[in-house]
Amino acid sequence: MVQSFVDTIIVGDRWLLLLQGLGITVLIAVCAIIIGTILGSIFALLKISKHKFLRAIATVYTTVIRGIPLATQLMIFYFVIFAPLGLNRLLVAILAYGINSGAYCTEIFRAGIQGVDIGQTEAGRSLGLSKSQTLMKIILPQAAKAVLPTYTSEFIVLIKETSVASFIAVTDLTKTGDMIRNATYNAWIPLLTCAAVYLCLTLGLTKLFGIFEKRMARSDRSK
Repeated sequence: MVQSFVDTIIVGDRWLLLLQGLGITVLIAVCAIIIGTILGSIFALLKISKHKFLRAIATVYTTVIRGIPLATQLMIFYFVIFAPLGLNRLLVAILAYGINSGAYCTEIFRAGIQGVDIGQTEAGRSLGLSKSQTLMKIILPQAAKAVLPTYTSEFIVLIKETSVASFIAVTDLTKTGDMIRNATYNAWIPLLTCAAVYLCLTLGLTKLFGIFEKRMARSDRSK
């Protein structure tokens, strides 16, 4: 088994392909979660708006994006929407994942905002704060802490979902594993190696985010 791993991954410096693929995977996930956070923040505010038209826009966005499989969305974005523009595959993947993540972040942030006790809003208004000031200074900080576990879970899920970026020939971790499989005619070593890398990455991030959440909880209790 060890010799098979050496022949498949180490010989020919094929491990560098996996490293490059991992870098692409992380790049897609990080850029996508940034886009998703921006879109989620905007559409979450639209969803709680008193204007029916704005709420309708946000509802259509979240319903459509969350109701279509990510792989299908990715191919629609690449072959239908962005193909005439000649955009790079990697950029298309980042935009597709970002728009997809935005729909989930919208619901995460909406739930967090609406989960803050209405008394907090009333307290802010009684102190003379405007509606926007109350939202920014009182509601959003509390909502951010409440949604942090779900938000970090979305990032971890996003990393795993980047594996379908290979559908449009983006050389992410899964794609590089497939390239090694084609070059060596060995399927199980590249697949298991990719699986192990994904597992280590997600477990590491889960542990890291867990530590961060505990420190935030301790800081809140110490106030």
